[in-house]
Formats: sequence, structure tokens, C-alpha cells
Amino acid sequence: MAYVCTNCGLEYPKWQGKCDACKEWNRLTVFTKKGSTKHGIIENQSSTNRPKRLDEIQTTTSKRLLSADAEFNRVLGGGIVPGSLVLLGGEPGIGKSTLLLQIALQLKEGKVLYVSGEETENQIKIRASRLGLSAPNCFLLQACALVQILKHANDLDPTLLVIDSIQTLSSEEEEGMVGSINQIRACTTRLLHYAKSSGVAIFLIGHINKDGALAGPKLLEHMVDTVLQFEGDKPCLYRMVRTIKNRFGPTLELGIYEMKVSGLHGVTNPSSILLSQQDYALSGIAIGSCLEGTRPLMLEIQSLVTATRYGNPQRNATGYDSRRLNMLLAVLEKRTGVRLHDRDVFLNITGGLRVDDTALDLAICMAVISSLQDKVIPNFKCFIAEVGLGGELRSVQRMEYRIAEAEKLGFKEVFIAAQHQQLSKSFGIKINFISNLKDCIRSDKWL
Repeated sequence: MAYVCTNCGLEYPKWQGKCDACKEWNRLTVFTKKGSTKHGIIENQSSTNRPKRLDEIQTTTSKRLLSADAEFNRVLGGGIVPGSLVLLGGEPGIGKSTLLLQIALQLKEGKVLYVSGEETENQIKIRASRLGLSAPNCFLLQACALVQILKHANDLDPTLLVIDSIQTLSSEEEEGMVGSINQIRACTTRLLHYAKSSGVAIFLIGHINKDGALAGPKLLEHMVDTVLQFEGDKPCLYRMVRTIKNRFGPTLELGIYEMKVSGLHGVTNPSSILLSQQDYALSGIAIGSCLEGTRPLMLEIQSLVTATRYGNPQRNATGYDSRRLNMLLAVLEKRTGVRLHDRDVFLNITGGLRVDDTALDLAICMAVISSLQDKVIPNFKCFIAEVGLGGELRSVQRMEYRIAEAEKLGFKEVFIAAQHQQLSKSFGIKINFISNLKDCIRSDKWL
């Protein structure tokens, strides 16, 4: 018997309050080790397997499976990879089961086996009817025993296997209750071996704990090929699928969905929903560009600067790092002479996103200046640059894509760092090259 940290997966011979590796408290749980590896992956492998030189290995490329959901294909890096193991996590009721049921019912290639350990087959049928979807090649199974699931999967030979959820599976070969570390680790190991040996793509739905992290041992995230995080507030109409890990494509990709009665629908132009459509002008609003994976998004930055009435000034940021906001405010005071030490500053990133792209620095500074001076920035101007501690504007990556996105949305002017003067292509939008923050504020170009 050992104790395993559910946050980082480190094992200890005896219980202790704090994990030495991740410094988290009260994360150690009991883990029973088995003395034999009779059912391990190593003994199940062929005895003819031997070490090979790199030049002896034949490179093979498998064709990805394309679902009817373009947003989901892009988040995965171009489609579903055969033989991959994908983990989808999120809060209860956020829409994980609905999303994967849509994918299963809309997949045109091969058979799909949807296994649920939480709902009956009748409940899944009712959800499918509400979505208005039906597919003859999609099979439903209500089961929790891993042996039974693998038996039906071998008989059916599906192209895609969906497990809802990994916390409900149990293996007779392992000790522990359903949902314990022993069971989750053993079931994931068996499913990983089955995916790699059969070429079946497997999607696992995982629960999250009260801290927002995926429930179960941290080793679970290391075992799978791809980790997707389903985000969004339940009352909000929009949901976001973010790629945390991907062995077959780029990470930090973002897919945005709109929740409707008929299910989740991908938003093809998310920048349009992140920008407000008010007809009247307001001060304290500036438009910036954020890069989520390979997708540029135009975001609206809202700022409110007011006089401090009580004690120390407040610095509150929603959807943005408050420490970086404090740094930008210090740069404004030191390098441009703006007085903010006796002002409360509130910052908000619209759309419910949480971003950390440094390309938003200039837009945040201009939103603060706009609110402080009560001057309106025209809604056809956007700001894309990183701000250094000396007040200089620095270049950011993939500038051409950001400018192209602004031009597509109808912006007429963009303010970027002077380091980008040698752009690789020309644009129909007016580009203002600025060297430092002080010049940008004192000029009248932003008004």
C-alpha cells in the first residue's frame, strides 16, 4: 500500500500532509499496489518485439477522421486521429456528454460505440431526439464493467469509442471502489492499450474537482494523447473547448460553441460575438487582438478609472492577470507622466475569456487612458503591441494574421510596434507604426 498525490502523481510510502513535489496540502490518497504485473501492458505485448534502429522503422501516416463539427476538428489539430486516446474534462452540466453525442451521431465513417455509465440508454435516446440527430451506425451501451465494454467493442469493431465517464468504470482485476485512483489508473491503462493495438479512437469524459482540475491522478493526463477542457458559465450561451495537451497538433487551440435547444453549434466567427454592438460611444473601451492557439481573436477591453475615496486605490481585473495590470499601470505613471496612484482602476475582458497574451498590453493602456481622460476611442481602431518596462512597444508573433482578422471585421486603423515596418504582405487597412507608449498617447491619431 502506498499514498499517491492526486495533483502530481508522486508516490509516498506513508501519509503526509504536504506533497514535496507540487507543494499542495491534503492531496495524498491511498493507492494499493499489486504484487504482480500479470495484466500489465508489457506482458500483453508480442514476444517478437525487439529494439529497432530509427532508419529501420517505416513511417506510416493514418488518415484523420473528420467529424461534421469544424470547430471540433480544428481543436483536435485537423480531425480525430485513429488509435488516439482523448480526455474531455469539464464541470457537471456544462455539455460534455451533449458534445460527444453530437460527434458520435454525425460521424459518417465507420461505426461508433457510445458507452454510458451514468445514464440509461433511454435517457441517451431522449437527448439524441432533442438534438434532432439519428444515425444507424451509432450504437449505445449502458455498462460500467471494463471487461464487458471491451468485449462488445471487439465484437462490434467500432471506429470511435466514447466512454461517459472514466470515473464510472471498474475493473475486476484491480482493488478499490469505483472512481478510486486504482480503478481510474487501471481502466485508463487498459483502454490505452486497446486504442493503440486496435486503432480505435477513444474519447473519455472526465469530471473535475472543486479546484477546477481534472479529477483523479495527474498521471491520467500524461497517459492520454490529448486533453480538452470544456469551459464556460452555465447561464452563459457560449461554451469554449480549449486544448491543454495534444500530441498530434498545436496546443492552446480554442473552439467556441453556442448552446441552443438543438445542442451545441460552433461559432465560425468568434470575434463578432466578443465585440459589443452598441450604437453609442463610450470612453474606456479599446479593441485589442488575442491569439488562442493559431486563431486570432479581436477582443473588447473595458476599463473604468475613478478617484479613490477610501484608503488604497483598488486594482481589479476580470479575465486578465492583475499582476500584469499593475505593471502596465506603473509603466503609464513612470514613462508617460499619467497620474494613477490615487485612482481606482477596473479592467474587464468581455466575452468571458481569460487571456494572457502580451499583445493586449497596448489596448489595455489605451483603454485606461480613454477612461481617465474621458475620451472616446473610435470603434474602427484597434491596438496590437506588447509594452515593455521602458514604455517601448515591442513586436508580437503572427502579426499578419492579427491584422488580417482586423481587416476582415471592418477595422480601418491598427496601431502596432515600429518593429513591424517590414511586414511580409500589404493590407487595405491603415497601419500606424508607433515606437513607444508616450508617443501613442500624446498623438491625436487614436482619437
